[in-house]
Amino acid sequence: MKQSEFKDVEKHVTVLGWLHIGLNLFMLFIGLVVFFILIGAGLLSADGEAMSILAVVGTFVLGIMVVISIPGIIAGWGLLKRKSWARILALVIGVLSLMNIPFGTILGVYTLWALLLHEDASEYFLAPAV
Repeated sequence: MKQSEFKDVEKHVTVLGWLHIGLNLFMLFIGLVVFFILIGAGLLSADGEAMSILAVVGTFVLGIMVVISIPGIIAGWGLLKRKSWARILALVIGVLSLMNIPFGTILGVYTLWALLLHEDASEYFLAPAV
């Protein structure tokens, strides 16, 4: 297929890439907010044991959010750069995102439609970029 025939797919892949990056950056932001709230609550309590427990819990929550978010950001970047591995990674993340109601579910359904069910999506990643 010619490059001009991929305009519709290119539009959806670009939007999908930015959505993956945006949603996962937002999840990182939420992790940071929770971390600082828990650290602040520990400091306000003025109890050494509460400070250490809340610091551990806050660090754990932030760590989980980082582990969950980084692959989505990488997938979004790969989609924008039209990398063939990004399609597979985005599909896996899209399936896992279905459980994250409501925004992850919307993103997961759109990911599955744009990269799996949309005609010409697989050829788009195989064709050389112009």
